[in-house]
Amino acid sequence: MRAVILAGGLGTRLQPYTTFLPKAMLPLGDKPLLEHLIEWIKNNGVDSFVLCVSYLRRTIEDYFEDGSRFGVKIEYAVANRPLATAGQLKTAQEFIDDTFVCVYGDSIFEFSLKNMINYHKKKKSFVTMGLSEYKTKIPYGFIEMDKTSRVKTWQEKPEVKGNINIGCYVMEPGIFELIPEGKPYGMDLVIRSALAKKNRVSGYSIKNGFIDIGDKSSYRRAYQHYLERLGQI
Repeated sequence: MRAVILAGGLGTRLQPYTTFLPKAMLPLGDKPLLEHLIEWIKNNGVDSFVLCVSYLRRTIEDYFEDGSRFGVKIEYAVANRPLATAGQLKTAQEFIDDTFVCVYGDSIFEFSLKNMINYHKKKKSFVTMGLSEYKTKIPYGFIEMDKTSRVKTWQEKPEVKGNINIGCYVMEPGIFELIPEGKPYGMDLVIRSALAKKNRVSGYSIKNGFIDIGDKSSYRRAYQHYLERLGQI
């Protein structure tokens, strides 16, 4: 089995940190984010990687080379322009001929990927999506009315919750048939297409073990998390 890591994003929400470093190479503790990802996947039994690279790709290629220094095999799928998540994934098609793992290169995971892979195979899924429950408080009151515009209830700043996509998938190679060549394309469009074609898309829920690094504040939280972990070693 191979793992595809999408590491070609521009990281615009992390400027100016990403002016000279791709987002996947931002440091977390004593090593870059991408190295943490590769170690996590390797520890879960997958040691062959395809890195989808674009923006400042030489920084990634020069650091990881063929992966032998890290005890893994690494190959590179190169895009010359931003292609969004699924568009990036499409560039790895030539390397994939069996069930594979796909992860976004801007998150940290600490759950059992091995269990997720087994779950995918047990369910005989086309795609298995990693999911996490997310809660947030709406900063406004919600007013509910009936059909005559009569106010029925007033909920002041209610809490809402639901499952969010954490950017970790187990996929079958048929997924590439749903992605157009050479154009920006989002993963949400691919999943909707799979659902429309009646392919089985499963959700795999995790309780914790997911840190998103989408902007500067979340990066600072993740960095602090790893400093604390280093202090415990």
